[in-house]
Amino acid sequence: MDHDNGRVRQMWHLLEPVHAVVYYAPEVFDEVGALGFDTAQRWPSYFALRAAPLGTPGAGQVASAFYSFDPHMVAEHIPAAWDIAAPEAVLAARERGVDRAYRALLGDRIVGADLAEAATLARRAAEAAPTAGRPLAAANAALPWPKEPHLVLWHAATILREHRGDGHLAALLTASLDPVEALVSFAAIGAAPEETFASRGWGEPAWAAARERLIARGLLDADGAVTDAGRAVRAEVERRTDDLAAAPWRALGADDTARLAELLGPLWLEVLGSGMLPSQNTLGIGKV
Repeated sequence: MDHDNGRVRQMWHLLEPVHAVVYYAPEVFDEVGALGFDTAQRWPSYFALRAAPLGTPGAGQVASAFYSFDPHMVAEHIPAAWDIAAPEAVLAARERGVDRAYRALLGDRIVGADLAEAATLARRAAEAAPTAGRPLAAANAALPWPKEPHLVLWHAATILREHRGDGHLAALLTASLDPVEALVSFAAIGAAPEETFASRGWGEPAWAAARERLIARGLLDADGAVTDAGRAVRAEVERRTDDLAAAPWRALGADDTARLAELLGPLWLEVLGSGMLPSQNTLGIGKV
């Protein structure tokens, strides 16, 4: 496949919702609730579900790998999560929950040829994703592959999502944007309202201090609005992120990547049409 950031970005946009059901599906909440996690809010199970492939990491390791969360918020949930359930139990629960969620979304189509083909192509891309220096991608890639096609597709989407996310952190570090600066600058370009980014736990003092640092760098103006230089930095972060996410799609090839995009369309529509995912997200999908 010729290097095409537009296609790389498209594959992320298609796969992100396919992966994200694990954090929002009621079936997954049922499964982790049975383990003893509080499901009245999203975060207790989110940190456990996403961190479990790493084993039993501490708060510092999770804050480092997740990057954008206030470490104090992470420490509210990690390592306490492993006192509720071992990572192996969390991983089994997330697979059961995703299985149930996909069956509810797709019905009889779950055994269709198109889903099986999509799973095969997505697995090929995921297995071609380099994981050196990418802790979350490596941890998920080290897990056993499920047997059923819809779970293969979800697992592949998870590896590819974390592969891109790990690369995104490298791009932010290269741009000298610390965790809260990354959020402030992303909100400033209109990726999502500032209130949406409050979910990452940073209080107003940390947010205001990050804004002042960005103003000092000329990335925001005195009123906190993004400058041309700030837009350029964010554009470079996204370009670099796409570059670092391109290897799986080059390995899959242009024709098979295009075919996977075509096959993912109906599932993407089902997930978004279910109303399961929030209309505002901190990823800025469709806005950058």
